[in-house]
Amino acid sequence: MATSSLRAAAASPSFNKPTQLSLSSKLPLHPCFSVSHLPRDRHHVAPLVAVVCSSLDAKPTVLVAEKLGEAGLALLKGFANVDCSYNLSPEELCTKISLCDALIVRSGTKVNREVFESSGGRLKVVGRAGVGIDNVDLSAATEHGCLVVNAPTANTVAAAEHGIALLAAMARNVAQADSSVKAGKWQRNKYVGVSLVGKTLAVMGFGKVGSEVARRAKGLGMHVIAHDPYAPADRARAVGVDLVGFDEALATADFISLHMPLTPATSKVLNDDTFAKMKKGVRIVNVARGGVIDEEALVRALDAGIVAQAALDVFTEEPPAKDSKLVQHERVTVTPHLGASTMEAQEGVAIEIAEAVVGALKGELAATAVNAPMVPAEVLTELKPFVVLAEKLGRLAVQLVGGGSGVKTIKVTYASARAPDDLDTRLLRAMITKGIIEPISDVFVNLVNADFTAKQRGLRITEERVILDGSPESPLEYIQVQIANVESRFASAMSDSGEITVEGRVKDGIPHLTKVGCFEVDVSLEGSIILCRQVDQPGMIGRVGSILGEENVNVSFMSVGRIAPRKQAVMAIGVDDQPSKETLKKIGDIPAVEEFVFLKL
Repeated sequence: MATSSLRAAAASPSFNKPTQLSLSSKLPLHPCFSVSHLPRDRHHVAPLVAVVCSSLDAKPTVLVAEKLGEAGLALLKGFANVDCSYNLSPEELCTKISLCDALIVRSGTKVNREVFESSGGRLKVVGRAGVGIDNVDLSAATEHGCLVVNAPTANTVAAAEHGIALLAAMARNVAQADSSVKAGKWQRNKYVGVSLVGKTLAVMGFGKVGSEVARRAKGLGMHVIAHDPYAPADRARAVGVDLVGFDEALATADFISLHMPLTPATSKVLNDDTFAKMKKGVRIVNVARGGVIDEEALVRALDAGIVAQAALDVFTEEPPAKDSKLVQHERVTVTPHLGASTMEAQEGVAIEIAEAVVGALKGELAATAVNAPMVPAEVLTELKPFVVLAEKLGRLAVQLVGGGSGVKTIKVTYASARAPDDLDTRLLRAMITKGIIEPISDVFVNLVNADFTAKQRGLRITEERVILDGSPESPLEYIQVQIANVESRFASAMSDSGEITVEGRVKDGIPHLTKVGCFEVDVSLEGSIILCRQVDQPGMIGRVGSILGEENVNVSFMSVGRIAPRKQAVMAIGVDDQPSKETLKKIGDIPAVEEFVFLKL
């Protein structure tokens, strides 16, 4: 360990060229330690996703590009400036988006890479008022640090009810018979239907809507099987549903109801080959996504008698062509994407997506994010103080790097009594990445783009778990962040193995710094911190405290960790305000102080 005196070293780390941004006009940082961040009070939780407005008092702007329920609009207007502009062309959308912090769409608006590029980095949240997000380019959103949220629960029942409505209407030829009677005909023999009782329904995709369809179908006396490679077997058993393989579902079903998302793996999953595997006379319902069916292949299967009937609420292109053979087919029942179209669902979706967008703009953790780790709300609540700890440890560690060193290798250690499978660290890793990158760049890092940004800048972040004995009541005992192959502005921060090392714990809901290098300390991570390495002798705490008191700098915490009595010690001092250069110089001029550093949180 180096023992030479280091007086408030000005050397700094760098990834690329650091920008000279100040945390605030009142408290300027050293120009090498720049941040792009919203102001916070000392108890404020660091945001995962926040909008950086041109003015601190400016309201964010939300563009609503498709019709949204009044209850949702009222929620938005209470927080932001709301621009309701419907039926925008792609060019108009790209023009408007550079003035917007959030965008809300339904299924009719394509939010592609060009939209994110046109936003100039201002767009922070895209809200999809519904479940499916195939009209949003998630890859481009992630690269641009834009959170995408959806409303996955509000229209679940409506979509399931519509699926059952189509199932029954198809089985009893309701639409065709209605049209016939209105045309002055009375064709009872032509429209003899089939019963649902005792028939096998295959639910393809056992998520929220699929499981609700299964429950209702069971109530109609149907035997229900399901295929979903990600569905837990115990959840299916609780509904009385058997999970089976894809081919088995196709081969045994009398009715097939589709409830899968549109992904590269599910695109045209029902095609000539899969229709050939089905029981002759099968009936198909689709209230999911049109693209999961090869529509031309479905027409061929209908004409061949493999598929007896189909009931479709969604299509590959919406609206479909007027002369579509599929839409005009006599044995096909169609509706214009009405799955979520109930009064209750429309209002519910509007409220759900408005709450998600407003929450994201406020910097709250988003449980409905689709391009970030899907963390249940109860887990988010439990991890909240550790999220704050993770970012602040990253922020401390990178400010300790000196000598023009480039940060490339970071190791994060999590100590917990819980089994590895019970601790999802993606959220914590993202916040450590945020803390490391933001102070030395002008990049805004959030949960969405953290891994992408780290990779782009050549950061190699490894994670290690330490399994502890004891009660797993708390998710974590401590988090340790180490930066390897760098010099340090504060030599005492180097561990015996040569890495800058900081470690922290959560105590009574407040993050604490508990270790710097090899020295044990205990200081609340609020405000800012002064670290001093000193000769352990009487009166040191009083002398440093007096200097700060004379300059009206309030001390919130003070802790001393030492090797042994009268040997070296590290004093960690929590301060509410940034001391002046003159005050810091007075501390450095104390003969027993060997080195010190001021760190802004």
